[in-house]
Amino acid sequence: MIDLIQFPWSPYCIVQRRILEASDIRFKITNVPNGDRRLVWKVTRGRYYQVPVLRDGKTVLFETDGNSQVIAKYLDGRFGLGLFPAEWEGVQCLLWQYFENEVEGFGFKLNDIYWQEMVPKSDHLNFVRHKERKFGRGCLDQWGHDQGKLLEGLEASLQPCELMLAQREWLLADRPLFVDFNLFGMLANYLYSGHYQLPGSVPRIKDWYSRMQKLKLKPSPTSSQAKTRA
Repeated sequence: MIDLIQFPWSPYCIVQRRILEASDIRFKITNVPNGDRRLVWKVTRGRYYQVPVLRDGKTVLFETDGNSQVIAKYLDGRFGLGLFPAEWEGVQCLLWQYFENEVEGFGFKLNDIYWQEMVPKSDHLNFVRHKERKFGRGCLDQWGHDQGKLLEGLEASLQPCELMLAQREWLLADRPLFVDFNLFGMLANYLYSGHYQLPGSVPRIKDWYSRMQKLKLKPSPTSSQAKTRA
């Protein structure tokens, strides 16, 4: 069985989890504390310490750089999901980089303002240490002070996506592609604490997000698996 090693509110873990859920793939979840990555280090044989990591039997997968999408492409090829069609390859790459930098850059800070409600007390020290080593001392408190500006930034970052949805149900094509799952993960992370809603200025994104929550994928008509099953 596929094992997704994650922590629950990571946007990058949510992307892979939603793909697995939407595909009706049998899988289990192994949660690791944000401040204790020993299991990740063990299963990757000392090659990686971030999440998510995917185990599929003896195969262990993780990202090779900030833009690799190794796990999603593996699931796409393994189960014939059609998330990475060749005609959208370059556009998808540009979009997921935008989502993972601009949208996620506001969303994770807004969610982390409420970190004490999500992180077990036993992991508080490691969580704060991890954040402050990466973003500077007092960063969590600073994001709380800047909450209004961060919300404005998030809303502005979503406007191109709102325009994209004016002509179609999904971001690029007549069916969801990888970038739909990618944006979903960034927004699900922002919404994770339960303290926020999607901005009122993006009604099409609200509708799209609701559909993404319920989505069930079918194998792509052009995939080798779809042809085999026909």
